[in-house]
Amino acid sequence: MNKITIFLIFLIHLVSCNTNQPKNESKAEESLQPAKVELKNDNGKFQIYVNNEPFYIKGAGLEFGRIASVAEHQGNSFRTWRTDNGKQTGKEVLDEALKNNLMVTMGIEVARERHGFDYNDEAAVKEQFERIKKEVTELKDHPALLIWAIGNELNLRATNPKVWDAVNDISKMIHEIDPNHLTTTTLAGISQQEVNYIKERCPDLDLLSVQLYGKINELPQLIKEYGWEGPYMVTEWGATGHWEVPKTSWGVPIEENSTVKAANYLKRYQVAIEADSLKCVGSYVFLWGQKQERTPTWYGTFLENGNETESVDVMHYVWSGKWPENRAPQIASYTLNDKTAYENVILKQNQEVTALFTVNDLENDTIDFKWELLPESTDLKDGGDFEKRPKAIEIKIITSENGELKFKAPEDKGAYRLFAYAEDGNANAATANIPFLVE
Repeated sequence: MNKITIFLIFLIHLVSCNTNQPKNESKAEESLQPAKVELKNDNGKFQIYVNNEPFYIKGAGLEFGRIASVAEHQGNSFRTWRTDNGKQTGKEVLDEALKNNLMVTMGIEVARERHGFDYNDEAAVKEQFERIKKEVTELKDHPALLIWAIGNELNLRATNPKVWDAVNDISKMIHEIDPNHLTTTTLAGISQQEVNYIKERCPDLDLLSVQLYGKINELPQLIKEYGWEGPYMVTEWGATGHWEVPKTSWGVPIEENSTVKAANYLKRYQVAIEADSLKCVGSYVFLWGQKQERTPTWYGTFLENGNETESVDVMHYVWSGKWPENRAPQIASYTLNDKTAYENVILKQNQEVTALFTVNDLENDTIDFKWELLPESTDLKDGGDFEKRPKAIEIKIITSENGELKFKAPEDKGAYRLFAYAEDGNANAATANIPFLVE
């Protein structure tokens, strides 16, 4: 091999390296570019566009975890309540979203009047503004970012309208430093006063967000009645709220079972969200996970052990148009001494009790029944604030077989709930609970 040949080989190698390197860098740079998110109005129909492609939000609310399962069930987005949830940073959440091809409505923590924040305190408002500006700056260019949600339910038990001035200032700041993404704020319910406040004091917001539960079927009509002419999304909806259900004679709310909840999820999606094809740009179901709020099973579409309830099946269906291959068990009935939760079950100390939990399974899976006895929760908050889970009490079991449990009522007087779970061995479950009083 002569010197000219060696030189030519070296030259070809050098050109090849220089040619390949920019391509790799270009792809890396392209993958890290922020998405361009826009709202367009086509003859009265509002539509979100992501990088010039239509994007209808099929989303779930989650704080951390279960991100991949949103995509597995054919969702395309999720929302958070803050940029740092205490377990993952905002960037880590967005990175996981990107990995699963999901877009994020990123929540921004904004102080609430009901927690003692004073929007007349200009120094405190300015300090909050600067903190939020830093959070936005850190995350604004992430390709999984969709929308900024400025605060959560700031109207709940609020009296000072200056909170909306602060929201508008934050929105203007975001648009100045981040021209690629939309801004919103979420309302607890909706009223004429709140719509007026948003129109008058928050003109910089791109769209409105509403959170409703049992009354969500009224939302399309309320939007029209209160004169909201712009786009909106539903950032929380799901199970009937604990403030909306019947109560026992001793004053505790009666939770709907997982099958009733699932039927309500389907109806509410079809009637309140899907039906408004002109102004509603999508929604985030609550909650894609599990939490203690009045009970450990009230709002989560998952159980504490990770099993999926029938409500997850419903969301899979509305997001994809198909039911999942294996569905959760469906509840036929649940009674204590032949009484339902709506019939005021009152027992005596150490009284023998029979619980009967009957379920159906579409795939005829073998069902494993489990039971849990909890005292009625006394750590009661509002607005989704953290509540402590009651400690389970040992059940004095007499017999337990195939969904029938015979046990002795607790020795101590007071209010309790007996939780029943039916697991199908495929990470699906049905659940119900009956509150009862020991006198």
